[in-house]
Amino acid sequence: MNSNADTLRKEIENIRRSQEKLENLFAEIQTELRAIKTRMNNAEERISDMEDRIMKIIQSGQQTENQIKKQESNIRDLSDNIKRANLRIRGIPEGVEKDKEMENICEEIITGNFPNLKDTEFRIQEAQRAPNKLNPNRSTPRHIIIKMAKVNDKESILKAAREKQNVTYKGSSIRLSADLSTETLQARRNGKRYLKC
Repeated sequence: MNSNADTLRKEIENIRRSQEKLENLFAEIQTELRAIKTRMNNAEERISDMEDRIMKIIQSGQQTENQIKKQESNIRDLSDNIKRANLRIRGIPEGVEKDKEMENICEEIITGNFPNLKDTEFRIQEAQRAPNKLNPNRSTPRHIIIKMAKVNDKESILKAAREKQNVTYKGSSIRLSADLSTETLQARRNGKRYLKC
């Protein structure tokens, strides 16, 4: 019986040691789980902070984009305002300005095509080809930009051109239009509000 009691004591001792090991292991696992939970909470906080920063960056980017669009619109409006009294003539052959001053050619176009405007005194401040340099790769002649003294003069000429519909210079068909910024012209084309005269 003694041997059975010894065996039983050893068994109980082994079970106690195993239980201590399990308790220690369980305590380690709990400690590790707490550490993991702490790291996860920290990671979640950092992720939340990053998401907040990303949202601020996106909002700032949108504000900047809106400001850029507003500034571009202001520049376009300013450009159009500067060009407000300008007329653009398309289709006049290159080189005709060698024989006559550009202003005289423009007056000839106005008086020749719009006899009802002969009595009106138009003052042309400036007339020139645009762009200034001739591009040899371009088959069409450069446009002529006329700066009128008054916006009303330009409007009267454009109205007469729309009414006549077929404006010519020395038998060739030409087109008159307002001189607008490229952006405004593109916006009108996209909106299909571009007036042809």
